[in-house]
Amino acid sequence: MARFSLRGFVYVLIVLLGLVSAAPNILPQSVKQHLPLWYTSSTLSLGLDLQGGSHLLLAADTNALFEKQLDSFATDLLSELREQNIRYTENRSLRNDANTHQVVFTLRNAADARTVEEAASTVSAQPAGSSALEVSIKQNTVTLTLNEQYTKQLLKDALGRSVEVVRKRLNETGLTEPSVTLQGKEAILVQMPGMSDPSQVKSLLGTTAQMTFHWEVDSRSGSSMTRVDDDGNRYQLEQKVALEGEHITDAAGVLSSETGQPVVTFRLDSAGAKQFGAMTQDNIGRVLAIVLDGKVVTAPVINSAIPGGRGEITGNFTLPEASNTALMLRTGALPIPLSIIEERTVGPDLGSDAIQTGIESGVAGALLVLIFMVAIYGRWGAIASFALCLNMALVFGALTLFGATLTLPGIAGLILTMGMAVDANILVNERIREESRKGRPPVSAIEVGFDKAFATIVDSNFTTLIAVSLLFMFGSGPVKGFAITIGLGIVSSVFTAVALTKMLMLRIAHAKQKNARDRTPLHFSSPLLALSDKLDGINFLAKRKVALSISVLLTVLSIALFAKPGLHYGVDFTGGTLIELTSPKLSTDELRQVIQRSGFSQITIQEYGSEHHYLLRAPVAADTVEQGETSSNAKQIEQLKQAILEADNAVVFDKVDMVGPKVSGGFTELSILALLIAGAGMLFYLWIRFEAHFATAALLTVILDLTKTIGFFALTGLEFNLTAVAALLALIGYSINDKVVVLDRVRELLRLDPSRPLADTINHAVNSTLSRTVFTSLTTLLALLPMAWFGGDAVESFAIPMVFAVVIGTSSTLFITSTLLFLLGTRREQQGKAQLKPTAEEIKASLAHIP
Repeated sequence: MARFSLRGFVYVLIVLLGLVSAAPNILPQSVKQHLPLWYTSSTLSLGLDLQGGSHLLLAADTNALFEKQLDSFATDLLSELREQNIRYTENRSLRNDANTHQVVFTLRNAADARTVEEAASTVSAQPAGSSALEVSIKQNTVTLTLNEQYTKQLLKDALGRSVEVVRKRLNETGLTEPSVTLQGKEAILVQMPGMSDPSQVKSLLGTTAQMTFHWEVDSRSGSSMTRVDDDGNRYQLEQKVALEGEHITDAAGVLSSETGQPVVTFRLDSAGAKQFGAMTQDNIGRVLAIVLDGKVVTAPVINSAIPGGRGEITGNFTLPEASNTALMLRTGALPIPLSIIEERTVGPDLGSDAIQTGIESGVAGALLVLIFMVAIYGRWGAIASFALCLNMALVFGALTLFGATLTLPGIAGLILTMGMAVDANILVNERIREESRKGRPPVSAIEVGFDKAFATIVDSNFTTLIAVSLLFMFGSGPVKGFAITIGLGIVSSVFTAVALTKMLMLRIAHAKQKNARDRTPLHFSSPLLALSDKLDGINFLAKRKVALSISVLLTVLSIALFAKPGLHYGVDFTGGTLIELTSPKLSTDELRQVIQRSGFSQITIQEYGSEHHYLLRAPVAADTVEQGETSSNAKQIEQLKQAILEADNAVVFDKVDMVGPKVSGGFTELSILALLIAGAGMLFYLWIRFEAHFATAALLTVILDLTKTIGFFALTGLEFNLTAVAALLALIGYSINDKVVVLDRVRELLRLDPSRPLADTINHAVNSTLSRTVFTSLTTLLALLPMAWFGGDAVESFAIPMVFAVVIGTSSTLFITSTLLFLLGTRREQQGKAQLKPTAEEIKASLAHIP
């Protein structure tokens, strides 16, 4: 008894921890003000799709970084060779077949090769003693490339510094809590809550702001370069940098006291001021050009020495442009060029609507599930419903504790979690019903029922967890949030169903058996249970050929639909831009005329939802596809938005999604990879837990379910996006979950009576789990239907296909998995093999009989 009490104490402690973690999300302000700030501030943060805001994914131009660094090393090396009087010709930069930048030059004397290698090691020496340059010399041709280990470290350092520069720039603009994080190996993710128009921020983040000072070429100059200004004037400048912009400590955009024109004033640090004073004193009468990101901003003639480290940059600035330039100079130059490859913007009104519909559909689904459980199992269903409510509270607590972000797909994940969490409770209650019908007293029936259900619950939930973990590994943004929610929900539901519910049920059963003579078995009675009991005895294998033929035919038709008309891919996979807007003053024709007058002939317009609500789709610009960048596409979208604003100043851009070809191509590859790995991972797990023909039957059925669901997407024209991929992976987990329950019962029955005909065993297993299969499907549908009905456009690519998947997955469990298992099992019998491998106990018993 003491052990049970200790266990109960631990369970209660876990529940209290979860409730305490979740509480700050719902506590009123009047209560929060009396509690510590560290506690009340630990609330669940909302995703941009719920609170509105902008999400930008910035890709680093690694080629530019590596080329610049290699050219710098090459310049130093060639300068060193000249000092040592080593002759060379044909200095040029190019790319090799692997698209790696390299510098090539030819030595006049092959005997100088050793000297070149030593000089290269010297000019590119690293702190660890290694060299950043790799030198390849064939005959007289010298090829310089960067060492692979050095490029990795260079990129890592550049991205780390870029994150800090981006964060400083955003903080300077006064944004509230912008999030700047590294994503992958070559990208930076920027999230800005509450910002519905990120055009100004995009110009800040897309500008490197690398400022350098160069003298105009004269007779003393070495290598030169040509640069132009905004008016097209060309300047022949020294390639050598006279002063780096990194010496700037402060800058401001102001109106000039002399001309009244916007200028940028700057101040240098002490080292920069000293260097600037000396260089201007030694070069009076020369032109000093200030170059910002490769363009000449101003090129004044130095008439006298400039001490004090203060200067002024004049140009064709507007005051906002001068202020932005000053901001970028203050925060420092980006060490690596960044381009926007993905943009997602949600207006605050759309975000609040998403919260409302998400909460309404979630509450409606949860209430339907709880009512249904009570209707089936009475007070035992009430216990399960109480455990489900605690399960949801624990999930919220865990999400808050781990600092997760709740997105709209995350709400969908919570709803699906509730629907799937019911499965464990139904499985347990059905097992307890079976044991009670055998005449077991309440405590014994509960103990045995939980013991028999435990392995099945673990197997079915673990297979689902495999699919969910892949979503987390390969997903992006909201899809990853969905995966986290489902994953935490699975762990929490197993705990509440197996541990907490058992403890509560046993307490009630012990109270009922206080009198030792009162050992009356538990009685479950409801119209639904009575109806399910009448369904017992169905021969699911009788029409196996017909069922399998229909399933294969539907799969073939689905494949045909996939080929033509095909899937309606979203911008996640095709690339391009999708804009949702509300224009009170423009009709569809007027909006189309505005767009065409602005030169955007490829944009399609669709009236969407309510009146004056439109959906615009723009493909990726042709030059963007060729260059693999989205800068031109981003500029075109800004021009389009400006043109619409001029026609209707009351227009509201509710949502903007822009995905470049590089990102969309990555999404496609990762989605296919995730589906393949999910199938392989589940097959491997099932092969470990079950025999090969069990695992094969389950996996083949899931493949049939998957193809039909893809055909459903093609038939209905629902947008196939990342949320749809989440639905497919959720389907795999849910469908396998369903099949594992039946397979587990078949295995149990085969161990009890191996001599029984396989068809009878399979039919008995399907019938004995029929009520669980039907009830689980119904509860999942009850959880999903409100979300599919009024959950909103953001989750329709998930909710509607999942409703279809539940129906198709349930029917395949009953008819297709059983048929495939029978066919594979019969073939196994013909080969003279047993249906099950012997257990460790059976092997031990057989060995004991050997003399």
